[in-house]
Amino acid sequence: MLKCKECFEIFERSIDTYHILDDVEQPFHNPYGKGTIENTLFRKNWIDTIQWHREDIIRKPDIDLALALQIKRNIDRDNQERVDLVEHIEDVIATELKDVKVLPDATINTETPGWAIDRLSILALKIYHMRIETNRSDAGEDHIRNCKRKLNILLEQKADMFTSIDQLLDDLAAGKKKMKLYKQMKMYNDPELNPVLYKK
Repeated sequence: MLKCKECFEIFERSIDTYHILDDVEQPFHNPYGKGTIENTLFRKNWIDTIQWHREDIIRKPDIDLALALQIKRNIDRDNQERVDLVEHIEDVIATELKDVKVLPDATINTETPGWAIDRLSILALKIYHMRIETNRSDAGEDHIRNCKRKLNILLEQKADMFTSIDQLLDDLAAGKKKMKLYKQMKMYNDPELNPVLYKK
């Protein structure tokens, strides 16, 4: 089973790869073998990275409204794929744990490992972009100082997440925790569940 350090390194590789061209419309090439968990993690972070930059673009005060609508629709589409990928990660972890004997007093976390890894992917993006802010030559001293303080907090959060997620995975493998999967059941993209779509 992957550890957080390995996941984070895959996320960093995805972010670095994106920023070579820094274009939300650039072609996607996954360096990891098809069907591997590494492939899924890279794809998942790639979507997060594209979403991050689309969210920046859509906030331009003078953005063309037709473009803004298209970006919003792309965000919705990609968000559904992101959810599907996280649920695939959950399934992979659950499969690896299928032979674990769960202890009678095992407890359940409020957050499953897949969704914790999802937060780790977003954290990798926050760290990357906050680090850029600490090195801006066109920003004032106050901005740089505040961003360095925020970066230190993000790095502390990263260390804490590594510890807590790896501990959760270890506890699941030892049967001290039990994992129950609840699909997200997103409704807004489903024409049978979104009233705006099924009442049209």
